[in-house]
Parts: sequence; C-alpha cells; structure tokens
Amino acid sequence: MKSRTLIALVSSIGGGLLVAGSAALGTRAGVKGQRAAAQRVVDMLPVHADWWRERQQHEGQLLYLAIGDSAAQGVGATAPSRGYVGLLARRIRHRSRMSVRVVNLSVSGSTTWGAKRDQLPKLQQYSPDVCTVSIGANDIADFDPGKFERNIRAIYGAVPSHTVVAELPCMFVPDRERKVAVANEIVHRVAAEFGLTVAPLHTITKRVGLRRTFFNSYGDLFHPNDRGYEIWASAFEPSVDARVDTVAAIRHYLSAREAETLGREAGAVANARAEQDTEGAEALDHAGRQSPGPVERLRQRMTASATHDEHEHEHERATDANPDQHRDRQSDEQAAPAQHDEQAEPDQHDNRAQSARQQPAGPSGDVGGTP
Repeated sequence: MKSRTLIALVSSIGGGLLVAGSAALGTRAGVKGQRAAAQRVVDMLPVHADWWRERQQHEGQLLYLAIGDSAAQGVGATAPSRGYVGLLARRIRHRSRMSVRVVNLSVSGSTTWGAKRDQLPKLQQYSPDVCTVSIGANDIADFDPGKFERNIRAIYGAVPSHTVVAELPCMFVPDRERKVAVANEIVHRVAAEFGLTVAPLHTITKRVGLRRTFFNSYGDLFHPNDRGYEIWASAFEPSVDARVDTVAAIRHYLSAREAETLGREAGAVANARAEQDTEGAEALDHAGRQSPGPVERLRQRMTASATHDEHEHEHERATDANPDQHRDRQSDEQAAPAQHDEQAEPDQHDNRAQSARQQPAGPSGDVGGTP
C-alpha cells in the first residue's frame, strides 16, 4: 500500500515537473519568437517608409492624406499596401472611380507629441479630399492625460474639418485599458469640439475579442497583420465612404469658387442639391411611365410595324415551303363565292314567284275598255 502511494506521489511530481518544464520551454520559445518578430519589425520600418515616400510622387484626381504612427505605415502587414491606409486608398479609388494620390505623413514610433512636431508642419502643404488620423497608442506606455490632451487639441485643430480621427484600439491588458479609456474620452470630447468624425476603432477591435486579436496580430503581438488591418480599415470605412460621396457631389454641383466660399458648408450644400436632383429625376421617371412621350410612342409604332412585317414574312415562308397546299387553299377560296351564287339564284326565283302570287287579280274579261 505504501509502495503504491509512493509511486503515485513520484508520478504526480514527475508529471508536474514535465508540465512546468514544457511551459518553461514554450515560454522561452515564445519570448525568443517575439524578439525575432520585433527585430523583423525594425527591419520593416525603412522599407515601408521608402515605399510611402515614393507613392507621394504619384499624381491623382483625389488626395488622401494620413497622419499616424507605424500602424498607418502598415508595419506588420505582408506589404505596405495591405495596411489600413493602403486598404482605404483602394476603397476610395473604387468608390469614386477616380485615381487617388496618397500622402502618408505617418512616422513609425510616433506619439501625439511627435505627430504635432513632425507631421503637422508638412500638412500645411496639402489640401486633402480625404484625411485620417490614428495616433496615441505609443503614448500609453508613459501616459500623461494633460500632455495627451494638449497634443490632441493641436492636431485636431490643424487638420481639415472633414477629417476622420480614430479611437485608440483595444489592448485587452487591464492596466493599459484603463489608460486607453481615459485617452478615448479625450479623443471623443476634443473631436466633438472641432466637429470631427470619430472612427470607432476601440469598439470594433474589442468586439473581435482577445483570441481573434491574437491571431490577427503580427509576431511581436503589438502590430496587426493583414487580417488585423482589414478590421482596422472597417472602423474607418463608413465615414470615409460618406466623405468620398460628398467630394463627388461638391465637384459635380459646385464650382471651385463656390466650394471655397462655402468652406465647411460646401458638403451640405452639394448634398442638398444632389438630393433635389434625385427627386426631380424620380418625378420625371414617374411621369414618363404614366404618359409615354414622343420617343416612346415612336418606339411603340416601330414595334407594331415590325410585328406586322414579321407575320407577313412568316406567311411567305409557309407558302414557299408548301406551294401545293397554298394552291389548293386558293382554289377553295375561289370556289366558295361560286357556290354562294348558285345557292343564292334559286332563292331569288322563289322570291319572285312568291311575289307574283301575292299580287291581286283584275276583273274577268277586262281588256282595258268600258262595258
């Protein structure tokens, strides 16, 4: 009995040591893999920066400008174009059916203070049609709410009024999430003061959950991978789509001088004119369905004429295919009036005879004299 107990104790201790050793090895391998991934991220930084710098030289009918950090650079994706800025640029191009020039001012590792210092001065050179800002994740490690708000105010006060600004993403670690909650309260409050639209990045990344976020992250467990950046882009898409539609309406319904004079109101005025145009087109279409116009009447007459011609062509084709049957039909049609006349002639004789019988007879022996 004692030997069994001793064996069980030794087995349990051995199993525990084995599990602990495996966990230690796994942790060590995980840490080693994370360090290797972090080194790969460092290697990515100049490659992505050069790629976006080269894209700034491309011309386009629309200008999309981005302010941010390494996430805006697309670090962690298989290619810079697979980051959320690249995905949004492609969406803008498809929705507007126009070419897009992308000016990505973001700098990897940038904080709100770094964006204010390095990126805002360059912003003054451009008048973007679409502008996005996603900054602040790098502030959380050494978070100071007062400094964060001052920097955010400087950034939001300098960008165009149509800019879409993003919340900080969900980080799932309780200590960091408390700081993120404070930062996002500042983002929403300051954005409301400047009339800017907020992309619900924290809401969407939190909804995805910790497990999926782990698989949607790069090996360094900080930057998103391709799937993760698709989720980031989805937070911006509704607001960016609305902005692209507004830009299209402004270009269609307003002159350049009107747009410049109206300023922030240009979008509202252009959208109002677009709605009036749509209502007018619907009214014309409804009236056209009730009473066809000259073009529609001409189309109906041409259709009727074509149908009549088609019936005649079918009759001719049938005649050519069966000439004997056609001759028999013609003989029958010619014989029919003759039979009708033969039947009508006895009837006429009978009618004359009946008329003679009905006339009254004159006096006997009367030959036209007087008695």
